Amino acid sequence: MRSFLLLLVILLARPGFSQPTADTRNLLPVPTTVRWGTATLKPKTALRPLFQGPPDSLTAAAVTRTLARLGLNVPARNQSAASLPLQINYGKVGRAELFDEERYSLRVTPSGITIDAPTSLGVLRALATLEQLPQAAGRNVLLPEVDIQDQPRFAWRGLLMDAARHFMPVSVIKRNLDAMAAVKLNVLHWHLSDDQGFRVESKTLPRLHEVSGQYYTQDEVREVLRYAAARGIRVLPEFDVPGHTIAWQAAYPILASGDTLYKTVYQSWRLANVAFDPTKETTYQLLDTLFGEMTALFPDPYFHIGGDENDGRQWRGNPRIMAFAKAKKMLKSDGRTLDKHALQTYFNRRVLTILTKYHKQMVGWDEILGPGLPKSAAIQSWRGKKGLYDAAKAGNPTILSNGYYLDLNLSAANAYGTDPLPADNPLTPAQQKLILGGEAAMWSEFADSVIVDSRIWPRAAAVAERLWSARDVNNTADMYRRLAAVSRQLEGLGLQHRNAPEQLLRQLAGPTDVGTLRTLAQVLEPVKEYKRHFQGFTYTPSTPLNRLVDAAPAESDVARDFNCMVDSLRIYTNSDSYGPIFLVADSRRTALAMRQQLQTWQANHSKLIPRLGSSPTLTEYAPLSAALSAAAALGLERLALLEKQQQPDTEWQASALKQLDALNKPAGQTELAVLPAIRRLVELR
Repeated sequence: MRSFLLLLVILLARPGFSQPTADTRNLLPVPTTVRWGTATLKPKTALRPLFQGPPDSLTAAAVTRTLARLGLNVPARNQSAASLPLQINYGKVGRAELFDEERYSLRVTPSGITIDAPTSLGVLRALATLEQLPQAAGRNVLLPEVDIQDQPRFAWRGLLMDAARHFMPVSVIKRNLDAMAAVKLNVLHWHLSDDQGFRVESKTLPRLHEVSGQYYTQDEVREVLRYAAARGIRVLPEFDVPGHTIAWQAAYPILASGDTLYKTVYQSWRLANVAFDPTKETTYQLLDTLFGEMTALFPDPYFHIGGDENDGRQWRGNPRIMAFAKAKKMLKSDGRTLDKHALQTYFNRRVLTILTKYHKQMVGWDEILGPGLPKSAAIQSWRGKKGLYDAAKAGNPTILSNGYYLDLNLSAANAYGTDPLPADNPLTPAQQKLILGGEAAMWSEFADSVIVDSRIWPRAAAVAERLWSARDVNNTADMYRRLAAVSRQLEGLGLQHRNAPEQLLRQLAGPTDVGTLRTLAQVLEPVKEYKRHFQGFTYTPSTPLNRLVDAAPAESDVARDFNCMVDSLRIYTNSDSYGPIFLVADSRRTALAMRQQLQTWQANHSKLIPRLGSSPTLTEYAPLSAALSAAAALGLERLALLEKQQQPDTEWQASALKQLDALNKPAGQTELAVLPAIRRLVELR
C-alpha cells in the first residue's frame, strides 16, 4: 500500500496531470492582470451609465448594447436612486486606424462598476470583458467582484474574410464583426477581388463588378465601415494584383499578359497563374483610376494590394514582356531567364507610387518583399516565420498569418501555439517593434455564406488570445475550456457556427432521426490543408456546399474530449511492464465513460445503414461509418483488458494497430478525427 501511494504521488506530479492554473474564469483573451474579490454585484441590479464628460455617440451606443446583453436594463429616470453606477471615464475618442491606445481598467464591486481608459477604444475593450464576467448562481446571474488592468500585446489583431471566392452578404460580415469585437480583434481584412470575382461597385470602371454578378454597393461598403467603427474595428480592403486577376481581365482585357481572353470570371479553384501585363502604361492608368476611387471609399491608411502566387509564366511566355525585362536588366545571370521577382518589384513600386499619391500605406503578401522595396510597405507573411523575420530585418512593418489559416481545418491548439514573437525569436528589440501582430485567415473556397461562421468560430478566438494576451498565457487545456464558453456567447450574438451545421445535418438526415447521423458527423473533420481539391470531387464556385463534409466540424470537440480521456488514463504495474496492471481510481471512472462512448460508436453504424444506403449524398460516407464501428470495437477490447488488469497480447496489439491503419482512410473529403485517440488507447501499456 505504501508503494502504491508513493506511485500515486509520482504520477500526479507528472506533466500529463493538470497543474494549478490562474483563475481565468470565462475570460478570453486573458487580461494582463486580474484580481478577483469575494463579493458579487447583486442579481438583476440596474446599472446607470455615468460619463466623465459628454460621451461620443458610438461609445454611448456600445454601453447600451452591453447592458442589454447583460440584462442590466438602464433604469427610468425616476428609478435612478435604486440603481448602481456604471462610471465610464475616457480621455478622447479613439481611432483604431491610428493605433490609438486600447488599454483599460475595469473594476466591479457590490457598489457599482468603473471603467477607466485613455480612449474610447479602451472602453469598448472593457465592455467586451464585462460581457464575459457573468456567472450562473442557481437561477440568477451574478457579476463577480474583480479588478482588471489590461492592454493588448500586439496592436494589429485581424481576421481575413474572403468575399471574392464565395460572396458574403452584409449580414454575414456584420455578425462576424460582432464576434470579432467580443474577443477584441480589431482589423477586418476584407479580401474583395480574386480570379472568381470583383466584389465592390466601381463607378469609374463599372464592368469590374458587373462581370461578377454579386457585389457590394458603395453604400453597403459604407454601412459595413460604420458598423465596424462602432465596434473599434478598422477595415483593410484587399484588391489582389498582379495575379489572381482573371475577374479584372474578364472586364478589361487590356490588362492581360497573355493571349487568352476571359469573358467571365474564373470557374475553378485551381491556381490559374494569370497576371497583369506590368509593362503597359495602360495597366497603371487603370489601376490609378480604380485605386483613386477605392482609397476614397476606404478610410483606413493601409491598403492591401495582394501580390501573391504569381509564378511569372505568362510574363516569360510573352516576347514583348521579355524584351522589356531585358532592356530593364531584369534577367538572371544567364542572360536569358526572367527574374520574375525583379519585374514584380518594378510593378510593386509603380503601385506604391499610386497609393502614396492617395496617402495610403501599401500592404502586400510576403512575395512582394525584395531588394528595393521601400520600408514604408508592410508585409503580411503567409508562407512562414522566415518571411516575417526577413521583413522586420529589412526594416518593413510586418504581420503574421502563417499558422493562423483557419481554412486548413487545423486545430485551435495549432493556432494557439503559433506566436509572432516567441521567446527564441532572432530579432533585435528595434526589429521586434516592427512586428505589428497577426491575422487569422478564412479563405472561402470551401466556405459559403451559410457555413462560414462554423469555419471561423470559435477557433479564431484562440488566435485573438494569442495576439492580445501575454506570451506566457499558454495553457491549452484552459484555452479550450474557455473557448467553449465563448462559443456559447457568440451564439447569443447571432453567429451561426452551431446552428447552420445542425440545420444541414437535419436536411441530410431527411425524415429519419438525425441523432445517428450527428453521432457520425461529430467525429468527422474535413481533410486538412488543401487535400480537398485532390480527392475525386471537382468543385467550382457554384458547387453547393451541402454535403456531410460541410456539416462536419472543422475541429471535433467530441474527438478531442475522447482524446483527453485517453491521455488522462493512469495505470501502474507492481512489477515489470508485462505484469498485472491497475487503473488509478479516477481512471476507472474515466474508463467507464470511455466504454459508454465506444459502445455508442460501435452500435451507430447498424442504425445508420438504412439512411446511408438510401441517400446518394450520404452513401460515400458509409466506409467512415463502418470504420468508426470497427475502431470502437477495438477500443472496447482494449478497455476490457484494462478492466481485467491484463496487459494486451503482443500479437493482438500488432493486429489491432494494423486494422486501425487500414481504417484510417478519408472518404467524402472527411476523415475520422477520433482514430488517433483510439490508436493511443490500443498502444497503452
